[in-house]
Amino acid sequence: MSWLPLSFGFPAILWGLLALPVIWWLLRLTPPRPQTEVFPPLRILAQVLRREETPHQSPWWLTLLRLLMAALVILALAEPIFNPRERVETGGQGIAIVMDNGWASAPDWDRRVATAERLIADAAATGGPVLLAFTAEKPNAEIGPFDAEGARNRLRAAKPRPIPTDRPAVYARVAEAMRALPGASVAVLADGLAAPSDEAAFTRLFSGVSAPVVWAVPDRLSMLGLTATENGVDGFRLTAIRPAGDIAPRQVTAGAFDDRGRRIADATLSFAAGETTATGTMQVPFELRNDFSAVAIDGENQAAAVRVLDESAKRRRVGLISQSEADQAQPLLSPLYYIRHALEPFADLVETSNPDLAVSIPDLIAQKPAMIVMADVGTIPHAAHAQLLDWVKKGGTLVRFAGSRLAAAEPDPDLLPVRLRTGERALGGTLSWTEPQPVAEFPPNGPFSDLTPPNEVTVTRQVLAEPSADILERTWASLADGTPLVTGDKRENGTVALFHTTPQATWSNLPISGTFVEMLRRLVQLSRNQGTIAPNAEGRAATLAPYRMIAANGALVPPTPDARPLEIRGTRAPVTIENPPGLYGTEDGVYAHNLLAADSTFAPLSRPQIASQVKELHYALDESRDLKAPLLAAALALMVLDTLAVFWMGGAFSRRRWISPRSGGTVAAVLLSIGLLAHFAEPALAQNVSSDAKPGDVEAIQAVSVTHLAYVITGESSVDSVSKAGLTGLARYITEKTALEPGQPVGVDIAKDELAFYPLIYWPIDPAAPMPSEDAIARIDAYMRNGGTVLFDTRDQYASGIDNGAASPATQRLRDILGNLNVPPLEPVPEDHVLTKAFYIMPEFPGRYSGGPLWVEASLDASNTDKRPVRTGDGVSPIMITSNDFAGAWAIDDGGNFMLPTVPSDPMQRIYALRAGINIVMYMLTGNYKSDQVHVPILLERLGQ
Repeated sequence: MSWLPLSFGFPAILWGLLALPVIWWLLRLTPPRPQTEVFPPLRILAQVLRREETPHQSPWWLTLLRLLMAALVILALAEPIFNPRERVETGGQGIAIVMDNGWASAPDWDRRVATAERLIADAAATGGPVLLAFTAEKPNAEIGPFDAEGARNRLRAAKPRPIPTDRPAVYARVAEAMRALPGASVAVLADGLAAPSDEAAFTRLFSGVSAPVVWAVPDRLSMLGLTATENGVDGFRLTAIRPAGDIAPRQVTAGAFDDRGRRIADATLSFAAGETTATGTMQVPFELRNDFSAVAIDGENQAAAVRVLDESAKRRRVGLISQSEADQAQPLLSPLYYIRHALEPFADLVETSNPDLAVSIPDLIAQKPAMIVMADVGTIPHAAHAQLLDWVKKGGTLVRFAGSRLAAAEPDPDLLPVRLRTGERALGGTLSWTEPQPVAEFPPNGPFSDLTPPNEVTVTRQVLAEPSADILERTWASLADGTPLVTGDKRENGTVALFHTTPQATWSNLPISGTFVEMLRRLVQLSRNQGTIAPNAEGRAATLAPYRMIAANGALVPPTPDARPLEIRGTRAPVTIENPPGLYGTEDGVYAHNLLAADSTFAPLSRPQIASQVKELHYALDESRDLKAPLLAAALALMVLDTLAVFWMGGAFSRRRWISPRSGGTVAAVLLSIGLLAHFAEPALAQNVSSDAKPGDVEAIQAVSVTHLAYVITGESSVDSVSKAGLTGLARYITEKTALEPGQPVGVDIAKDELAFYPLIYWPIDPAAPMPSEDAIARIDAYMRNGGTVLFDTRDQYASGIDNGAASPATQRLRDILGNLNVPPLEPVPEDHVLTKAFYIMPEFPGRYSGGPLWVEASLDASNTDKRPVRTGDGVSPIMITSNDFAGAWAIDDGGNFMLPTVPSDPMQRIYALRAGINIVMYMLTGNYKSDQVHVPILLERLGQ
């Protein structure tokens, strides 16, 4: 018997509530015990003739109390259950529970276990056996039959696995075991994802089942998975998928982590309505991208949302080809000599000894290089040409160097980025140079845009490109006269590049310069790894030990006891319980074994069509509550109240019993003591607080008693956390190096918080943060006019000017903010400014990035600069602007370790960044005090007198 949300185990006992009227009648009929009073003798004599009276019935409130107590006892004996759980009547002789415990079950594993426990409890009520099988366990795992207690123990010992399910093998074992349990029902607790072999597996499982089938899948599939990552030219690209049934627009954030688990980059992935695939890009310098060891989607606690990275995302395999005979006889004149030495530090080089291009090119492609370098290779045989072009179109990078052979070869528009000119290509003639040509500024559209042109490099000979409308778009480097030095172009997914000079120092001294190494390094970063190869010529598989595994919840953990070495062959190894996803190898090198392949999809699981009756069950925790114990406790409490009421009515608590001439003083003393304690328990501070105090006075006193550095709360949690950690690290460094001991940094809301308490406010500019209101900007303007200093940090040193010289989003946002402020004229910090010597001698002010200037108020009225050691502008600049990400360089975690790496990774750059912070704080607190040194000669002269 059940009335939602209340049910009863023995509803027949509720008929006992009909006895409540009888109990009421008995209680009203039976009078209470007469009350006894002790009177003085005269009082007794005065009432001798008075007839004694006793009440004939109980008071109404006592009757109601006893009726309620009886009702609670009857309800408790009926075993009521609040919010009773869903019960499925299978009617079978036992039950076989088949439960998915793959990676997709990890986020709501507790609800699945609670659902299975309910099925086991229902089976225990009928006394039937229980088969319990999991689809992501070893093939020989025990599946029963168990009794109810044994099934519960097996269920509690199970856990989700970071691997796909193997329904065909497990369902076949369950179907075989059910032959010994005729009439048993089947319960399928699935994760909701379909697999190609599901139809045959379900057919095998449900064949011969006549009892009802229990079917449970999640109400909604919302999991996400990472299927691919690519370290491209413009950033690190991610590809994520979601189930086909999830059609609403969705936006998620993914983070990149280094090998110490520190988050160093973010990307946003947006799914449009109806789309199942989304991509995102982390636009960070390639030095940081090479530090990535794992990428994960925020909020997804399962293994498919994590992707580990190995050297295939960093180091590349590069193939080298040359037709020159000087390779063996004269190494220094070999076309590959400088290329080989330039690439060895950051690439794996492979070469072929066969001079026949028809053989060497296919052999080289078979080793799956990311990039192939051809040093002065002329005409390519037709068969090898087709294979090479196909390799490039699939993502390969072909880099060619000019020479006499290439100059004499027929034009090859497929494997050259530009059409080469016929005719003269060297000195002499109308196209000859009067003097060797230097290298011009690298154009912004190429991979060398961040390099500085080498002043010492000159070119005396080159092959010339045929002028065309798109020659500027394909030029990655050029000479001072405008002729291309390096050109490049896309071929579908691949890239073709050409150095218009030789790779040895015959036509140019470029190969013996440091710029040559950096140019090749950029081209290697352009390339994409093509896969893995067999580790030896015999084709035997390599065996790598497990190093770090991905757990079912997405965390990186040490190898489990079930993990076994992974055999690396030419194809992708499957993910199994013995080879779970993760990193295999050693600290010297690892191999990434990820859960999802690039072509993976999430398809919802459809309920199979079977002849038996299907009862659907929802995954849910058991939220039912047994009310028997609370009701009995309430009845017991009412019994205690009833007993006290009877004692009271019998005179046990009479006033005369407690307040006698001897005991009355005791009660008064107790009351007086309580009053005194209440009086003296008031805070002593209350005596010192004036009646004229106003709200906020205590906070103001605390704010000005210690110097606090403040930062603007932007509303972006990642930015605000770095700002707080950065100012915390700077404050700790200031305490160690100076006499100042700043307090904890304070986040301020410029729209409503009082700003006058803080001498310096750090404002990180984030284009994703909301634009401040006019009132908030007016408050900042007033703060700066009254002597405060705001340090604006756009944190975009490496993003400035990447889009054809246009301002970055952060810089544009800063311009919008400053457009509403009364900003004085600004200039980069001059060499003789107070900031350069406020505490440390600082010629520049780096942060996490270096190279960006620190802008301050211009000293337009500076005078007498010959005799003064610093500029004479009084006061402190109300505004400072940088793009070097100061807080990122200062930020420390709870353990005192620096959170973010510097770019470039230089330990001294962080020291200089902290010193820059000290100089800024000292300048902000003391102004131009060092300019007073101009009076030193006068003081010394007076002391001499």
